[in-house]
Amino acid sequence: MDRILEKPAEKKQDLFSIAELADEFSISTRTIRFYESKGLIIPDRVGTTRVFRRRDRTRLLLILRGKRLGFSLSEISDYLELYDADNTQATQTQHLLERVNSRLSMLRAQKEDLEIAVKELEAMQEYALQQLEKQTS
Repeated sequence: MDRILEKPAEKKQDLFSIAELADEFSISTRTIRFYESKGLIIPDRVGTTRVFRRRDRTRLLLILRGKRLGFSLSEISDYLELYDADNTQATQTQHLLERVNSRLSMLRAQKEDLEIAVKELEAMQEYALQQLEKQTS
């Protein structure tokens, strides 16, 4: 099962290395550095070493879930900004609901399109098989 779907075991520690987070979420350190370069996570530095806090770990979890669900980095960034700005999380939750409803509508439409395409391909497959059988009989 995709490890991103499962909530990783809660860590009691407050600081994480990039390697620990990469291992925990089964992603590369390069992926984490990419999200850092986009400003989605902002680790502290001790010399040249990145030091991630619980907040960064939580944000990384939200980023990975958002990506898996098909949200753009821009949408994820907007969501994370709301998460930081609203302590009650009411604005964040309303924004999330709107985005989820939009994404669900799009996926349902895609599913319908795929079901139609599958039926058309199955009909074409049946036609081709019948034609081949006629030619070999």
